[in-house]
Amino acid sequence: MANGNAKKNTTADIGFEQQIWAAADILRGNMDAAEYKHVVLGLIFLKYISDKFEERYQELLAEDDDVEDKDAYVEMNVFFVPPEARWSVIATAAHTEEIGTVIDDAMRAIEKENKRLKDILPKTYARTELDKRRLGNVVDLFTNIQMIEHGTDKDILGRTYEYCLSRFAEQEGKRAGEFYTPSCVVRTLVEVLQPFQGRVYDPCCGSGGMFVQSTNFVKNHAGNIGNLSVYGQDDNPTTRKMALMNLAIRGIEADLGGNNADTFRNDLHKTLKADFILANPPFNLKEWNDGSLNDDPRWKYGLPPSSNANFAWLQHMIHHLAPNGKIGMVLANGSMSSNQSGEGEIRKKIIEADLVDCMVAMPGQLFYSTQIPVCLWFLARDKENTGFRDRRGETLFIDARKMGTLIDRVHRELTDEDIRRIADTYHAWRGKAAAGGYEDVPGFCKSATLEDIRHHGHVLTPGRYVGAEEIEDDGEPFEEKMARLTATLREQTEQAEKLDQMIWANLEVIGYGG
Repeated sequence: MANGNAKKNTTADIGFEQQIWAAADILRGNMDAAEYKHVVLGLIFLKYISDKFEERYQELLAEDDDVEDKDAYVEMNVFFVPPEARWSVIATAAHTEEIGTVIDDAMRAIEKENKRLKDILPKTYARTELDKRRLGNVVDLFTNIQMIEHGTDKDILGRTYEYCLSRFAEQEGKRAGEFYTPSCVVRTLVEVLQPFQGRVYDPCCGSGGMFVQSTNFVKNHAGNIGNLSVYGQDDNPTTRKMALMNLAIRGIEADLGGNNADTFRNDLHKTLKADFILANPPFNLKEWNDGSLNDDPRWKYGLPPSSNANFAWLQHMIHHLAPNGKIGMVLANGSMSSNQSGEGEIRKKIIEADLVDCMVAMPGQLFYSTQIPVCLWFLARDKENTGFRDRRGETLFIDARKMGTLIDRVHRELTDEDIRRIADTYHAWRGKAAAGGYEDVPGFCKSATLEDIRHHGHVLTPGRYVGAEEIEDDGEPFEEKMARLTATLREQTEQAEKLDQMIWANLEVIGYGG
């Protein structure tokens, strides 16, 4: 476990959300984590919108207004909950055999009244595999919790949703990559890009974490999330529903297209030019192109190999970038140096087009879904007109591999301080006065020229550029240090010889010394 100081800056330091997880865990029984996820998240969502509805209901009652006027709720960005779907009905049925059917009917009724939620909510609570006694116990748990009253930011449900996603990711292991990117990775992307306003796009949006952290960034800096327009899509229909629920409880309206779809074969936002693109595409995706995409206009810098989609994702995002747009994306480390199947030539062309703004090598053990080491690519369409320092012909390299804190034996998180150091280094390099002045730090960061990158064969691995960390001078004169080290070496060599003699002597005693 991490030390106490570091722990405060990671998701290990969680109170209410952890209590919800532990209590709701009684429902699971022998259910697979992938199924259990939708049961718990659906109940959390249902309870939250019920609480928000009840809060608005009481306001209207106090004002002697029509409590059944649907528009009175919609205008306050509150979902209208019809009478048969209200939590009081569900709570009353908690310990009946019909509880599963009551919840399913409530989900259908809510979808019918709220078009934004159509076909999104889970309706599988009546199935026989779900223990109704345990389900009733979880309903009791939620009945005793007023979710809107916990926390001053009134986003406790959002935080609980995110926390449960992370715990499900931990339990599902490799399959978790389909829906979850560790929040510290997403926050690093967001803190570097700073998406205050404009169009935000994620072509493989999973459960919507990139959008959530983008809007959180705006809120934390006293901005208006209404200044962000959110676009995305995902190939997995179940994951897409999770994203829509995740965004709905935060009041984020997003265009995720009318259905799930493969981004390469069915781009749902063909004409979009985004100001900010944030993404964590599937690592090293194979067989993404059967040949039908060979002549696609997105491959401006070369046809990516069908054996690996890394540079297909990268070029897809460049294709959707606005004239002053920026990209922040997660890729496997191989993308920085691979020369297989033409990848090196594609990377070279992207570099020579002066699109690569910053490269960050990340520490290992960040992901629940894979042990593949990852890096962050930051690209900018226009390095000159950013309102700050002209960085044409330059790229910032950051080696963050030594950062992070272990939160358990196998998983690591970047702390708030780690994220701030990476983001501040980038913003200082960009010339933002608030971030201070920029200087290369041996072993951590280096501002390299295009000529430097050419010298390294267009390889973008930060370790090649930042050099070795400076070792603090201990003040011991060189001659004295050499004399001391030589004496120590001589002493250790003599001890080794004595040990060898003892070992051979013992071997001879038992007949193996000859």
